[in-house]
This record gives sequence, C-alpha cells and structure tokens, in this order.
Amino acid sequence: MPTSPSGRSSPSEREPHQHRETAESFGTDAERYDRARPRYPDALVERIAAGAGDVLDVGCGTGIAARQFQAAGCRVLGVEPDPRMAALARQFGVDVDVSAFEAWDPAGRAFDAVVAAQAWHWIDPVAGAAKAAQALRTGGRLAAFWNVPRLPPEVTEAFGAAYRRVAPGSPFAFPATKAQALDGHRQLEAKAADAIRESGGFGEPEQWRFDWDRTYTRDAWLDQMPTHGSLTRLPPGKVAHVLERVGAAIDAMGGSFAVRYATVAVTAVRTGAA
Repeated sequence: MPTSPSGRSSPSEREPHQHRETAESFGTDAERYDRARPRYPDALVERIAAGAGDVLDVGCGTGIAARQFQAAGCRVLGVEPDPRMAALARQFGVDVDVSAFEAWDPAGRAFDAVVAAQAWHWIDPVAGAAKAAQALRTGGRLAAFWNVPRLPPEVTEAFGAAYRRVAPGSPFAFPATKAQALDGHRQLEAKAADAIRESGGFGEPEQWRFDWDRTYTRDAWLDQMPTHGSLTRLPPGKVAHVLERVGAAIDAMGGSFAVRYATVAVTAVRTGAA
C-alpha cells in the first residue's frame, strides 16, 4: 500500500491519509511492487526485533518488511486494506487481516512491536497511535519508518519535465530536491511524534536514521517507478512518456546511477498509562 511522500501539499490541502484513492492504488500491480521496491536496513529491523516475539505490521502491503521481521525470528501479523496486496503477502507466508488499521480489531491479541514500513502517512496519525497503544503490550514499541531516496538532479529534472507535460496541474510536476525530500519527511515525523504524544500511551518519541546506498540500472529504476503514487493513477500512455524521458536521462548518465537512501523512523515505547 505505501509509497514515499514528497512532503508537498496537494491542491486540496488534504493530509496524506485522506487520499484514500492513492493509498489504495498500489495493488494494481502488486507483483511489480514487491519485486521493485527497496527493502529496509537490517540494522533497523534487528533493533526493533530485539526482544520482540510478536510483531504487527501496519499497512503491510505485499509483506516486504514483514518477511524481514520473520527472517529476524519474529512472528508477524499484517494489517492491509488492499485485498490484492494482502493476497500476495499471504502467498509469501505472511498472515494478514484485511482492514484499514483505524477500523481493525485487535480482538484480544497483543504484540511486542507495531511497525509501519512506508505506510504510516496513509493512516490517521492520532487514531493510528491510539490503536497501536491498544495492540501493544506494556514495554512494546511502535516504529513507523520510511525510505527516503536522494536522487541525482538529472533524474528528478527529467521526471519533473515529463510530468509537467502529461499532468501539468499535479504537485508531482515539481518533484522535491534532496533537501526538500528530507524536509518533507521531517514534517511527517513531527506530525507522527505529536500524535504519539497526544495518544498518552507512550513514552517520549525518538527519531532514528540509517543511511545506505544502492546502485540502480536503468531497467531496475524504471521497474520501480510505476509503483509510486505519482504514477499508479496515471493512464498507461502517460506513464510510458514519463518512463521514456527518465530512461533517456539515465542512459545519458551511463545507464546506471547511485541512490543515497536515508531510512528514517519515529518510534516510542508503550507505557502502562492509557
């Protein structure tokens, strides 16, 4: 279900979690999503998994993060509103409840960690924090995290030029720079932390960051692009135009490029107070 938000406001000024049409668009090609999307740093997974037997993965999508926590020795239950994404996660061995997290019923189940990988911005932050507190054992951890890619300017400029041609009125026509991408996520992190404080069920939120690199070939990057919210709802012909322009830019760079990722997390421990 998730994608990486730019931090830019839409023309309607709605919060990300109010864009249900985008939030539930990723299942149109669940197999591509699972194949192309990056995973999460082992150091992050291991830090959360330490001492966590039972993990709830909110907005689990195809189970990318869930499988990493399973590999770390955790028992994982996913909650995912899109049945197409949930079906693929189940094929990969992840148990999934199909539901929006705000409406999900823990039904007496309790967890040592509640995680949201690239998904917390699609959830009402106040209702989500309250539901996480309800699902966590005392001393359990809530951790919402995102991969933030910092792309070469040649790639972002080609994307913006193509998008302005096919959808000139869209906020995606002006993609974020490296600094703006991180700044947008800082805003999301601040909202998430404020909502956690407001819920009253957690200790003081912390922010974690893990930096890592990945090199993409032209084909690998173009495979990932249609899984992002900027393209999932465009007509196929317009998507093809954007991919063509970005592909040409990558060709001009030698056919591959390096992406510097920052995986950022907002996390807090469940206290005994409700």
